[in-house]
Amino acid sequence: MSELRRIQLLSPRLANQIAAGEVVERPASVIKELLENSLDSGAARIDVDVEQGGVKLLRVRDDGCGIPADDLPLALARHATSKIRDLEDLERVMSLGFRGEALASISSVSRLTLTSRTADAGEAWQVETEGREMEARVQPAAHPVGTSVEVRDLFFNTPARRKFLRTEKTEFDHLQEVIKRLALARFDVAFHLRHNGKSVLALHQAADDAARARRVGAVCGPAFLEQALPIEVERSGLRLWGWVGLPTFSRSQADLQYFYVNGRMVRDKLVAHAVRQAYRDVLFNGRHPTFVLFLDVDPAVVDVNVHPTKHEVRFRDSRMVHDFLYGTLHRALGDVRPEDQLAAPASVAPIAPAASGLAVGEFAGQNEMSLSASVLEMPPAEPAPAWRGSGAGYQAPRPSSGFTAEARGAYRELVAPLPVGAPAPLPEAQADVPPLGYALAQLKGVYILAENAQGMVLVDMHAAHERITYERLKGAMASEGLRGQPLLVPESIAASQREADCAEEHGQWFARLGFELQRLGPETLAIRQIPALLKQAEATQLVRDVLADLLEYGTSDRIQAHLNELLATMACHGAVRANRRLTLPEMNALLRDMEQTERSGQCNHGRPTWTQLGMDDLDRLFLRGR
Repeated sequence: MSELRRIQLLSPRLANQIAAGEVVERPASVIKELLENSLDSGAARIDVDVEQGGVKLLRVRDDGCGIPADDLPLALARHATSKIRDLEDLERVMSLGFRGEALASISSVSRLTLTSRTADAGEAWQVETEGREMEARVQPAAHPVGTSVEVRDLFFNTPARRKFLRTEKTEFDHLQEVIKRLALARFDVAFHLRHNGKSVLALHQAADDAARARRVGAVCGPAFLEQALPIEVERSGLRLWGWVGLPTFSRSQADLQYFYVNGRMVRDKLVAHAVRQAYRDVLFNGRHPTFVLFLDVDPAVVDVNVHPTKHEVRFRDSRMVHDFLYGTLHRALGDVRPEDQLAAPASVAPIAPAASGLAVGEFAGQNEMSLSASVLEMPPAEPAPAWRGSGAGYQAPRPSSGFTAEARGAYRELVAPLPVGAPAPLPEAQADVPPLGYALAQLKGVYILAENAQGMVLVDMHAAHERITYERLKGAMASEGLRGQPLLVPESIAASQREADCAEEHGQWFARLGFELQRLGPETLAIRQIPALLKQAEATQLVRDVLADLLEYGTSDRIQAHLNELLATMACHGAVRANRRLTLPEMNALLRDMEQTERSGQCNHGRPTWTQLGMDDLDRLFLRGR
């Protein structure tokens, strides 16, 4: 029989070290807590000095309001905070750090020095603690208005925790990522980071849209900003703004995803599900979207006190938030057209469409000829026989290419010098050039070559037509509805009472999608009808998965996803196949359809359907201007 042990209070040192296990995982965790305190103090500039990845030294200095001398010992005590007073404050938390545990936990596993001065104080004061002793020592110090926190020798008294730390570079990368996340949350604050005496990050205050965009580019990379859509939507007390990356700028990992709720960086399952749904139709399998998004809501409808490190939140009406995020992002991505993805027009000659739909510029004296006659159907030159002499690498001159007399004449006129004083001929100006331009030729029966105001456009004709057909099928299904097909023998499902209640509650929703579910008992359901298009699907498993989603997120897209997969297959089989020769009017009609179709930049599988080569790109290829 085990020995009877009496209940006793833990010592403050042991309690703080247990709490530190939840809050302080690595140097990056310490920086997060210290920076949140600095931001809550109203700081306009924060300087961070790091040595050896943060293990040897972490110093955070701000120009905030400071801490009065009498409050300094309390700042290192557990459950002591200036940010909330009563339950009403807790229900409407606006500050980042409010638990009152961070400094106490950090000081229990390090040597901590806190120096601070308020605006009305004649001098600064300093408090020190060192690991196990936990006795605060207060003394005068020299310091400007604001606060500095020094954390030295992290985990010096808990060697087991220190063994779990990674290399200096890895720990510093985690720490730098935390600073970048907070820098995106507060554009009005300047952040400066130094590592081992070397400046690593210098982000100045961003007061206007251009400066905010520059900060996003500095944190996420200029490529993200070039491939992102700015959005701002407000509805039903919710406001979503920020930048969402185009599907073509996806990543192999979810490492460029920043989402903030009232300025707090969160990683929430509901948010991730809504974003994944919005990108479902345009993202290649296994790829992850990129975004920097800010959601502003009434603090009373979101609970930020559900996780020790405050990485998760809970919404009072999660279904409304999910639908708002999904609907906003889905519409933003659907509204992307080729003109939105093109860069500013370069200084190139205007393009004029020919009568046949071919965009060409008439050279001096050169007659307009169809590509099929002048290029595609031109007889190829016969291969030159290798010279049989001693020079093995030499080849005899190639025979004449067989140009017609008309073509030779046009060529002579083209290269002949212009008469003195005669202006150089220019193409006829065209004010309105479509975003994807006008078709010039078809390459290998697969790609369409077109010319637009920026330069050259290459289009994968099968992928583009597949997307156009797919969107038309979806539109037809949405307008005509889903026809259900009754089952000859209803399928019975053994479900939990919670799942059966959910199926009953969402009965009308299932009916709109072509399903008919009947509750036979407290824990039994029957499937009596399924959508006609999904007659080959595994209905029982599909309904189970849908119910699991409804219970977790309040919504599900699995039925729609299965229907879309079927429509995508139909569109793939109905799209124009490779090696089919298209006429110029057919090619131009396809380009115009792409300009009007939602999500035409990607096929149904997420692959790009077209790409642009501007004049600058072409000049670089041929080293022009060097």
